[in-house]
Amino acid sequence: MMLARVADSLYWIGRYVERAEHVARLADVMLTATLDRAETSAQVARIGVSAVGEATAEKIDSPFEAARGLALDRLDPGSVVSSIALARENARQVRDQITSETWERLNLLHLRLSGADSSRGFEARSSSFLHEVIADLHLFKGAADTTMSHGEGWRFLLLGAHLERAQLIGRLLEVCFGRGGERLDHAPLTAVLRMSCALEPYLRVYTADVRARSILEFLLLNEEFPRSIRFCTAQIEAHLSKLSRHADSAHVGPERLAGRLNARLQYADMSEIERDGSHVFLESVLAECGEIHRGVYDAFVAYPLEMRLPA
Repeated sequence: MMLARVADSLYWIGRYVERAEHVARLADVMLTATLDRAETSAQVARIGVSAVGEATAEKIDSPFEAARGLALDRLDPGSVVSSIALARENARQVRDQITSETWERLNLLHLRLSGADSSRGFEARSSSFLHEVIADLHLFKGAADTTMSHGEGWRFLLLGAHLERAQLIGRLLEVCFGRGGERLDHAPLTAVLRMSCALEPYLRVYTADVRARSILEFLLLNEEFPRSIRFCTAQIEAHLSKLSRHADSAHVGPERLAGRLNARLQYADMSEIERDGSHVFLESVLAECGEIHRGVYDAFVAYPLEMRLPA
């Protein structure tokens, strides 16, 4: 069984890296929307800022300022620069558990974002700046997948990434289509797909028919798209199934919780979701993701001392 502190750090590396990539993409889409009419730009900015848990219009001076805050605000624990710093600190604590390739990629990105020139770089070429950050995060994920042994450590890393992704996409869908969501026309709906890195995969399934119902169905229930919640929960269940073999038999809660959520998504029907209200379904999915997170901590990180030591 892996040490609890090591499992905790690897799990959070996965979460923070996934969060950084998602927020960087939100910021980039917000910047792209500034090329559209002012009303659309403001609507996309509200979606982007709300999707990471901040207040909406009251905190948005302009879409550009909102995007810069999401990227480089060191006082915001959910910003790109803060998430990378936290991921790097966790990686430093378990340096012997990850490969040189993964450490170097994360450390170089941290140094670039925390350097004195980062703000000037964003001002000069904001969209390219964010694209480079996203590309570096993809390189980190590729390095982790191709150079780390696919054992417990790798599974905790991927478990954190997929649980974070499910919650981030769920929160984005809740902002757009949940209780009190705005009515979105074609341009903001397209922006939602871009925020989820889903535009081209969506168009291959639904062609050019960009509708709220279809977007909700695709990002919730598509079994092949790696950023759909259904895909993520299947991965969460698979990793927990493997990890639970190393846990004490009294702690199989997170595997059961993940299996239950995955089954709900596997057999969910859009007509029933719409009948009951999409906000009800999305709120329950997010609540169950929170339960899985707590279950992971109970089983692998915060279990009682007497269960960690041999009798």
